[in-house]
Amino acid sequence: MSVSVARVPTASASRYLQQLAKHWSHKMEVTFSPEEGTIAFPNGAHLAMRADRETLDLSLTVPDDGDPARMRQVVAEHLDRFAHREGPLTYDWRDASTSR
Repeated sequence: MSVSVARVPTASASRYLQQLAKHWSHKMEVTFSPEEGTIAFPNGAHLAMRADRETLDLSLTVPDDGDPARMRQVVAEHLDRFAHREGPLTYDWRDASTSR
């Protein structure tokens, strides 16, 4: 398993978390509140999100046979669509084992 984490600066973290969760809830297993959300992808990947007043924290787990770079891109592209007024968001994706 590959685990990537990112801290995305935005004052609209809760709104984007909820929009992404609702968007994907039609095709995937999703749970969410204004502060936290999880999305289980059909390919076995899993996205955990946590929103506060200044950031959206993302933790993306991808199975060994998956493509972590592609999954990071998919998540970022979808969030950027919801953040179109804010412009592209900044993602500092890094391996979870080196993020401490």
